[in-house]
Amino acid sequence: MNLTELLAGQFNLPSIPKVVALLLNELDRHEVDLKKVNQLIGSDPALTTRLLRLANSDYFKLSGKINSVSEALALLNLALVRTMAQEAANNASVRAVHGIHLQQFWDYSLNVARVSRSLAGVVRQNQQAAFTCGLIHAFGELAMHLAMPQKMAQLSEKFSPLDLRRAAAERSLLGYSYAAVSAGFARQWLFPQAMVDALEHQYAPFENNVYEPLAGVIHLAAWRARGKEARMNERALAVTFPGSVGVVLGLDIDMVLQQDPFDWAAHT
Repeated sequence: MNLTELLAGQFNLPSIPKVVALLLNELDRHEVDLKKVNQLIGSDPALTTRLLRLANSDYFKLSGKINSVSEALALLNLALVRTMAQEAANNASVRAVHGIHLQQFWDYSLNVARVSRSLAGVVRQNQQAAFTCGLIHAFGELAMHLAMPQKMAQLSEKFSPLDLRRAAAERSLLGYSYAAVSAGFARQWLFPQAMVDALEHQYAPFENNVYEPLAGVIHLAAWRARGKEARMNERALAVTFPGSVGVVLGLDIDMVLQQDPFDWAAHT
């Protein structure tokens, strides 16, 4: 399946059941806590994607301008948010994606989002956009597994979905990776251009004379989170650190590891 065919498909990306339940419960309260609603939606890649698609739609005439859950909530009334949450609940039958451990994927995505936000603050990029990009950067992987389960299963025999080498392996096999899929959908859904560019170039942020700092931030955050999933020790982290990306952004390995730190010692 080529990229155009994949992007023409319709996919119900799975949300975290507990988060959806808590969100609906909060929205049914007499006095809704918007901060809690923000936190709940912002912890779920699929809910965040749904909300941003709605906020950036032509209907609100702010296409390409809404970067974050908080911005979207400032624009939308709670009735629309409740409808979105109910739709997510109705699609709760999608509880499994062949070849993907969903809880691990959700935890990983949130880790990338948090580190992206922290790194963006260091290099003076939009922290809200960085968090959103980090949270949804790999939802293309879910779409690929839903559309091509057998081919993805074949690839996963050598490289797991969260392997540092995964994007390169996908490009070698298909001619594109989850990054291109994530960016392709973000473009269709009228997300801000800076976010589309960051998603598209996250695999190789400065390839072909491209300079997209936000893509570099996502690249470094994903390296760090995938290193955690692989339980890399200090030597393995040093060997795999994408130094060329760090140099352009003015970040060395210690600076990256110091942002919103994980307990690396527990994984050595």
